Amino acid sequence: MVHDILAEAGSTLAQLDGIAFGAGPGSFTGLRIACGVAQGLAFATDLPITGISTLEAIAQKTGQQNVVVALDARMGEIYHAVYQKTAHSCWVAISAPTLCRPMQAPLLSGNHWIGGGSGFDIYREELLMLYSDNISQISDGLYPHAREIIELAIPRMADESNKNPANAAPIYIRNKVALKESER
Repeated sequence: MVHDILAEAGSTLAQLDGIAFGAGPGSFTGLRIACGVAQGLAFATDLPITGISTLEAIAQKTGQQNVVVALDARMGEIYHAVYQKTAHSCWVAISAPTLCRPMQAPLLSGNHWIGGGSGFDIYREELLMLYSDNISQISDGLYPHAREIIELAIPRMADESNKNPANAAPIYIRNKVALKESER
């Protein structure tokens, strides 16, 4: 499939400058597959590799400077992070990625924030209640996309830590995906 996509673009693996993948948070299986495929390609081609946060990719997709990202994490929870874009077009986490219930998301200061991600699509009312004085706009239907992952990966490819594919890893925020019978 990789060769087919590259052929469609008129390119080969040898012509690539590096490999980027959506590192999560997200579906455990999807993250493992993305990381494994990217690692395999990087090992085989000796290309640099970098994993990009899906939360940061959504922030990038908004095109805004101050972004609250919430992704549906299932089980009544969201993956949440707050980012600001610097003068050098880098994202700084104002509130680090976390897993929480929508009404327990970290509080914000100021009223210049844009909300985005599937968590806002699903838990809009709860998040608007929590952030009524902070969010000026919600961008609907935002999901991580390869375009934003590539935009974020390009400046990171020169980092020496991206040279060894063994260093690539998914971003897990939820460490427990199944409840014991006694916990249910």
